[in-house]
Amino acid sequence: MSRVFNFSAGPAMLPEAVIKKASEEMLDWNGEGMSVMEMSHRGKAFMSIASKAEADLRTLLSIPDNYKVLFLQGGASQQFAAIPLNLLGDKKTADYVNTGMWSKKAIAEAKRYCDVNVVATSEDSGFTTIPEFSSWKLNPDAAYVHYTPNETIGGVEFDYIPDTGDVPLIADMSSTILSRPVDVSKFGMIYAGAQKNVGPAGLTLVIIREDLIGNASDSTPAMLNYKTHADNDSMYNTPPTYSWYFAGLVFEWVLGKGGLEGIGQINKAKSDKLYAAIDGSDFYANPVEIRYRSWMNVPFTLKNSDLDAAFLEQAAKKGLATLKGHRSVGGMRASIYNAMPEEGVNTLVDFMNEFAKENS
Repeated sequence: MSRVFNFSAGPAMLPEAVIKKASEEMLDWNGEGMSVMEMSHRGKAFMSIASKAEADLRTLLSIPDNYKVLFLQGGASQQFAAIPLNLLGDKKTADYVNTGMWSKKAIAEAKRYCDVNVVATSEDSGFTTIPEFSSWKLNPDAAYVHYTPNETIGGVEFDYIPDTGDVPLIADMSSTILSRPVDVSKFGMIYAGAQKNVGPAGLTLVIIREDLIGNASDSTPAMLNYKTHADNDSMYNTPPTYSWYFAGLVFEWVLGKGGLEGIGQINKAKSDKLYAAIDGSDFYANPVEIRYRSWMNVPFTLKNSDLDAAFLEQAAKKGLATLKGHRSVGGMRASIYNAMPEEGVNTLVDFMNEFAKENS
């Protein structure tokens, strides 16, 4: 069976060239006579893999020297607790922006540890827009400001980086990291689950400014303390070695695409083409305010929802997989992360046009 175009929100499609390279190295990495999955994380071979992966990520994102890069486990959801445990210090409150389900989950977890000030929310619009920054009710005494630059379910995405002054800005970039250039120096911390733009599930990236490390509460478990991992080069315990290795291959692949400038141009072209197909037909609709439409996750509905099942069934026959929208939104959702080739978007657009013509 040939590979399909997988539009899943995550775990998501991975670059075919990377999968092929990993398969070639599956039984014997670089003449070591063993798979990366079998290597000691403290051995010379894996240490070289880990070191190169971090160096390539630093190159891609132009990460300043005063930031640590941590390769962790637990998913982005574990960071919802780790962030207040590590960053509150002697403060009692933190600012959060609510733009969708992942924001809400981060807020709910933070409330276990501190007073959460929701500085802005777009819930009253059904999460179809981003609150204007001028309306945010920021607390200058907050320990940090947390936001989600891209919401995978609603398909809303910030088109700017909020300026929070001296209060550290924390971003859950799980579904947008590596999709285009970003100025890391504007953030206190960036974190991201790997299973969308980085690699297989099981790895979580944390990019954190050094002055924010070492302030964890006394009750913070060792495995949730950023200092534990920073002091041990992310090897306090056995890290997710294969996911780390695979991420390194993806970093190489992105560099080969012209880095984040190159991949950003490709991603912009893909999303523009898909939104043009939606907007150019009265058969499809996208609810998100145009300015805040996501490059990575494109939800859309059909004029007649009774046709949803037929759309999905016929799409699958064309090799277009995992297009069903999230149950809270309905309709369809096409996640077009870095690994989705332009051919996949072209095939989807052609099918959408055919389906609309046949069912109008």
